[in-house]
Amino acid sequence: MSAKVTANGSPVVVQEPLEPSAMLHRTPWRPPVAVSGQGIYVTLKDGRKIIDGAGGAAVTSIGNGHPEVVKAIQQQVGKLAYVYSMQMSNEPAEELAKTIIESSNGAFELVGYLSGGSEAMEAVIKMGRQYFLEVGQPQRTRYIARHLSYHGNTMGTLGLCDHPARKDAYMALLPSKEQNVYSYVSPAYYARFKKEGETEEQYVQRLKEELDAKFQEVGPETVIGFVAETVVGATTGAVPPPKGYFKAMKEVCDKYGALFILDEVMSGMGRMGTMHAWESFGDGVSPDLQAVAKGLGGGYVSIGAILMSPRIAAGLRGGSNFWKHGHTYQSHPIACAGALAVQHVIKNENLLDNCRKMGELLESQLRSRLTGPNATSAPYVFDIRGGGLFWGIEFELGPLQEKMHKKFGPKVSFAALLSARCFDNGLVIMGFNGGANIEGTKGEHILLAPAYNVTKDEVAAIVDIVVKSTEDLIDEISKA
Repeated sequence: MSAKVTANGSPVVVQEPLEPSAMLHRTPWRPPVAVSGQGIYVTLKDGRKIIDGAGGAAVTSIGNGHPEVVKAIQQQVGKLAYVYSMQMSNEPAEELAKTIIESSNGAFELVGYLSGGSEAMEAVIKMGRQYFLEVGQPQRTRYIARHLSYHGNTMGTLGLCDHPARKDAYMALLPSKEQNVYSYVSPAYYARFKKEGETEEQYVQRLKEELDAKFQEVGPETVIGFVAETVVGATTGAVPPPKGYFKAMKEVCDKYGALFILDEVMSGMGRMGTMHAWESFGDGVSPDLQAVAKGLGGGYVSIGAILMSPRIAAGLRGGSNFWKHGHTYQSHPIACAGALAVQHVIKNENLLDNCRKMGELLESQLRSRLTGPNATSAPYVFDIRGGGLFWGIEFELGPLQEKMHKKFGPKVSFAALLSARCFDNGLVIMGFNGGANIEGTKGEHILLAPAYNVTKDEVAAIVDIVVKSTEDLIDEISKA
């Protein structure tokens, strides 16, 4: 077993001895094969037990093997495996929708199901357009999103996002600049993009004015909505909004009659310690449309959803009164039964409270161990940020950058190396680069997102491995 790093510095895992495979993998190396999992631990084919400190991709909200979820899925398989949503509804789908709406404190009134996050955001794009057709405003055809955003891997969502590394290969297939219905404004990342001497309040005001100017530039009567990740996921690494940011953005949307839309595929359904990530920021701002996915099914099933506010519901009911969008596996009974069971576990085991408490513990230990007075890594840690059990650590290597490239190659990233080192030491994390400038050419960060039922001892184990791996890697590069 040896750490493997790609030439472009992508996040890496450890390569197993090569075996014949008929799969086309998402990595240019052979990823290790997992054979079983329990809680936050995953057992590999070679017998090693690995801590999943990233929840896969911030997916596993209650870990693997929870007996209540396993039982619910097994029972549903035996009861009703599939019906087509244009012909019949099903009990788990109806009950899950009711559960989601009842937990939203009036923010949402309707739920529509998909099979994952990209599908959910694709459906959001289409629902925004459908809504304005239903209410008699067909001139609204444009969206405003943010630089360094990521909203999914379909062609529609790649168009909406602005993350060069993820969409550059497909630019020839996306609408031309003249045809493009997507426009972009600045990321909401105060620590990295503030001006010298600019307060957080002034920064938010500047971004509000920028959004207003963008509406004016493209024609406010043509804009369907403004779209943002509530807490930015992979592209910049668990970056929460500055204080008052979403209130300010919604005020601009309301001014021009546009929709305020949030992507909570990664940060929603409990990941921030509140059911919806926007509830964590205390300004009472809820969206017109919202996408959720990962934490909804917790990795047990493939499911996503769009959540529709009373405004959207009223518009649809006053028009066609049905969803002009569909997929074969929409409202799948097994997926809905599994997701419903996951949501029951989160509620019955008080896991949102545990998510907040363990998140505070994780943050305090990361800060003291990585940036404290005796931490050798302190000079190279730019920022530690997040909330709940969703945390990003951003590094700024300074003089170590040249040494790293000399030792490992000019395109290899620190985050990629650290991901590999953590895996060798028994921990899965996510590592990314390119979140420190609009062009996506600078920046190194890692993400931690363990399951909501993680324990104090497991948090300590995660921190131990992150600290050891970081310090060992920095020491190795320093000596190069």
